[in-house]
Amino acid sequence: MAHVTWQMPDGSTIEADVKDGLSMMEAAVANNVQHVIGECGGCLSCATCHVYVHPDWISKVGALDDMQDAMLDATEAERQENSRLSCQIEASPALDGLVLIVPDPDA
Repeated sequence: MAHVTWQMPDGSTIEADVKDGLSMMEAAVANNVQHVIGECGGCLSCATCHVYVHPDWISKVGALDDMQDAMLDATEAERQENSRLSCQIEASPALDGLVLIVPDPDA
């Protein structure tokens, strides 16, 4: 299990314990994290679960594969070096303490 914090655009946070194997997109939707929608249900065919991974965690979530890299070009908020699709980040004990930053879709 991983304890995860989502930092919201307004400065508030949402925290949850996420069962191993569950994607961060699924966890965000289950915990009503606004702006993480996951329209495709995690099929890697949209970019509505875009998040920024806190710099302290970027090496632990892994590198982008070609498909995720291409999908990140279609994000509503500006793409950054630490952009990831949360459907591709799977909870595990190694990610206990993970911090994800939810982009402001209006920025």
